[in-house]
Amino acid sequence: MSAPGSSGSARRWFGTDGIRGRVGEGPISADFMLRLGNAYGHALLASVKDGGEWRKPLVIIGKDTRISNYMFEAALEAGLVAAGVDVQLMGPMPTPAVAHLTHSMRADGGIVISASHNPHHDNGIKFFSAVGEKLDDATELAIEAALEQPFRTVASDQLGKAVRTRDAVGRYVEACKGSVPRSFDLDGMRIVVDCAHGATYQIGPMVLRELGARVDAMGVDPNGTNINDGVGSTHPEGLAERVRATGAELGIAFDGDGDRVMFVDGEGQVRDGDDLVYLLACDWQESGRLRGPVAGTLMTNFSLEQALAARGIGFMRTKVGDRHVHKALVEHGGILGGEASGHLLCLDRSTTGDGIVSALQVLEVLHRRGVSLADALRGLRKVPQRTVNVRIANGARPVEAQGVQAALAEAQRAVEGRGRAFLRPSGTEPVVRVTVEADDEALVTATLERLADAVRAAA
Repeated sequence: MSAPGSSGSARRWFGTDGIRGRVGEGPISADFMLRLGNAYGHALLASVKDGGEWRKPLVIIGKDTRISNYMFEAALEAGLVAAGVDVQLMGPMPTPAVAHLTHSMRADGGIVISASHNPHHDNGIKFFSAVGEKLDDATELAIEAALEQPFRTVASDQLGKAVRTRDAVGRYVEACKGSVPRSFDLDGMRIVVDCAHGATYQIGPMVLRELGARVDAMGVDPNGTNINDGVGSTHPEGLAERVRATGAELGIAFDGDGDRVMFVDGEGQVRDGDDLVYLLACDWQESGRLRGPVAGTLMTNFSLEQALAARGIGFMRTKVGDRHVHKALVEHGGILGGEASGHLLCLDRSTTGDGIVSALQVLEVLHRRGVSLADALRGLRKVPQRTVNVRIANGARPVEAQGVQAALAEAQRAVEGRGRAFLRPSGTEPVVRVTVEADDEALVTATLERLADAVRAAA
């Protein structure tokens, strides 16, 4: 569906990854969610004309484990049903599971209620298209346009129905296992899994156990408010300690909604998304699986770009956000990309970033090659990278200042051939992110300080 003539309009509610904010404020409130569900439902109704006849759309709703999801699930359901849309309620499910099930169950759209790696007092809404991909700009604009209309309830005989799906977990577990060869067997490998008290708390350990691993699970006791609280991919130090203490072969950490993954090797060292992209890219090149260039973001470590170039693997950078990585891969025929934060895209196995599926791709490489994670990554030596957030006045644009541009050019000359220096104004808060990376820690520190000072002076 699209909003004719509105492609150039500014979006009011949608950010880089759906709608997100603090619970009870702005759009993250029960009354807005009621209206949002209704607007989405009417936008869908306008797009699913089938053979000249209206048909009732189907929408899947999944959520993570934060306490506010009881409220928002009910509000979205009511708004959709009032618009004449049928609803399947999946309960707590990883974001990529909802993407997969939306496509496999031939639904017209999918909704995930989650703020990903954020604490419980934040929440958000992500949408998926009928093919399990994040919405394009035109579709988001169509929903925003529908939000401008009054709440509308269809005739009683056209109202939607809502049912709770009973086999959602089993469906997704099998889909995850189907992403690796049937012969793949973890054969008693000792793995610590941290599920962040989030949406993977059931499925993550279940998949690994069914594939033969001996699983030590942590972060699997959600109470509504402990999601991402000192656990998961944003806090891997606890996982690293557990791996060292138990002598496990490795550790795997997911974030609250299951679209990110981090590893810890057997030596207790955290391995981020850049490490995992390198491992997969090298193996897939040798096995013939790799297609097109690999995609990263502005924050991808300089050493990964160099290491891939040395192997003749194409690499491209995008804006920060897995949505931009996905778009670049599709446009250039690629299948592998990701961010250091743990968003990995394996597009020949999943339509979106999937923590569990990505973890299985890494484990499959290690198993097939008979190597440890630490050994597989010895060819990658990441350079130091540091970022400073410089607060600015609302509406200020210091990056455009002549003095800042001169300082940026000087910083880039200082690290040329050895790293990168760049500025990134935040899209969500009044800060400019100043980042410098190079193969020398002292050079990074000195260059970062000079560049950050220039931004402060212009802020």
